[in-house]
Amino acid sequence: MAPATTGTTAGEEAARSEGGTESAPEMISGGHLVAKALKAEGVDTIFTLCGGHIIDIYDGCVDEGIEVIDVRHEQVAAHAADGYARVTGRPGCAVVTAGPGTTDAVTGVANALRAESPMLLIGGQGALTQHKMGSLQDLPHVDMMAPITKFAATVPHTARAADLVSMAFRECFHGAPGPSFLEIPRDVLDASVPVEQARIPGPGRYRASTRGAGDPADVERLADLLVHAKKPAILLGSQVWTTRATEPAAELVRTLNVPAYMNGAGRGTLPPGDPHHFQLSRRYAFTNADVIVIVGTPFDFRMGYGKRLSPDATVVQIDLDYRTVGKNRDIDLGIVGDAGQVLAAVTEAAARRDNGAVSRKPWLEELRAVEEKAYRKRLPLQHSDANPIHPYRLVHEINEFLTEDSIYIGDGGDIVTFSGQVVQPKSPGHWMDPGPLGTLGVGIPFVLAAKHARPDKEVVALFGDGAFSLTGWDFETLVRFDLPFVGIVGNNSSMNQIRYGQAAKYGLPRERVGNTLGDVRYDEFARMLGGYGEEVRDPADIAPALRRARESGKPSLINVWVDPDVYAPGTMNQTMYK
Repeated sequence: MAPATTGTTAGEEAARSEGGTESAPEMISGGHLVAKALKAEGVDTIFTLCGGHIIDIYDGCVDEGIEVIDVRHEQVAAHAADGYARVTGRPGCAVVTAGPGTTDAVTGVANALRAESPMLLIGGQGALTQHKMGSLQDLPHVDMMAPITKFAATVPHTARAADLVSMAFRECFHGAPGPSFLEIPRDVLDASVPVEQARIPGPGRYRASTRGAGDPADVERLADLLVHAKKPAILLGSQVWTTRATEPAAELVRTLNVPAYMNGAGRGTLPPGDPHHFQLSRRYAFTNADVIVIVGTPFDFRMGYGKRLSPDATVVQIDLDYRTVGKNRDIDLGIVGDAGQVLAAVTEAAARRDNGAVSRKPWLEELRAVEEKAYRKRLPLQHSDANPIHPYRLVHEINEFLTEDSIYIGDGGDIVTFSGQVVQPKSPGHWMDPGPLGTLGVGIPFVLAAKHARPDKEVVALFGDGAFSLTGWDFETLVRFDLPFVGIVGNNSSMNQIRYGQAAKYGLPRERVGNTLGDVRYDEFARMLGGYGEEVRDPADIAPALRRARESGKPSLINVWVDPDVYAPGTMNQTMYK
């Protein structure tokens, strides 16, 4: 439907001129207005768990051709909306009922906030006519959601439903992306109003471009810094993928001969084997570099709050959010803007100078030697035939299994810390992890979103046994919607990242308080729900089991028993808490 217009229609004018009566106005319900606004935003799927407060939205989605994917827990719906946004570049949407439906989704919204993922959560609410009367599932949702969203509001009138949905989406893209929340009282949602009374924003007509290129003078200054640097390094963070800046980032590092490190969703910007792709020498580079450029990553715990960068280096930070630049650590230059636009402008500015690429060849060779030494030191563990299976062997086999079309998802603590050192996605946008909130349980929802949005891609997910347990029942949703993926559970019957910290702090007699799980056969769980499952105890059986899972064409879980007494270096250093 086109945006509503005011005034009378031609038919009404004809009726008046012939002395006839006016026809009844076309009416539209709140739920249908919401669906029209979602359609205008480009949303083709909502993730939901049903409830009486929200069903008119479903009816509208049917009319608008929006798919409704129903899950078993609202946290899954919210995580899936987050994952959908990451995979597609379009905002995701989850719809949940009031009260516990909305509170169940809080974790997913909070994760999207820290991960800078644009999504809209729509929650139900009791009728306005029952305001403060104690209606079913009544809670102050907006007050609860305000601290963890970029925008939170109540729809006060049916005619405003589409308008406020578009407003919420617009706020998702203010600065760094993030989530918004709308609650819609049941009587507002179910009521109908004349179409001409409703504001229905047209597609592409209520949002401006956010692709800022930064201050031109600062771009020129950064170009100068890089062309004169002898030992530069660049970190390409999640915003490189968020802004779809893969090509400008790759062009900059190749043109200027700069070693690149990647984290978060920025992994895969350069493929493994690229001469500018570095992974294992990051600490050495950040200690010895003379210019360090941080793109789309805050100075949070992952960066040691900025303390892991050499105090003698010239530090540059590029970010979508002004508030992030220079937070926790002084910088020499800050540029607020879209990563792709800024990096492209820097490359263009550097092209007008002698960029000094050749002079940086010794620096890259120095870093490559550090990489090679670290790789060879760890290689025996990656090929270990130990039983129980060494976690390095498991993640090595997973890395060997991935193709250029494999989207890799990590959901866990210690086992995913291992994988972060070894697993290298082959293409941009093919790495998904929770982000800086460190939320366990994102794996199955991210699989759901990724495989639904990109059915042409293979999805491979590694779970810790503790992480899988949080949202694992929605494995059945993957079976129900026929969304095959290759799932691996690194099973040590423990929450091992916490267990190590407890042992180090309180001693071995108290290492297993509140962190030990049962020996669960997740392969049998998968088969029970209609998927494919295998148990693996011998490291030689990992690769064949992965291949059989791929060939099964079903959602799968390979239950791999790993050594519970081996910990990732990051776990032993407890870097996440420092």
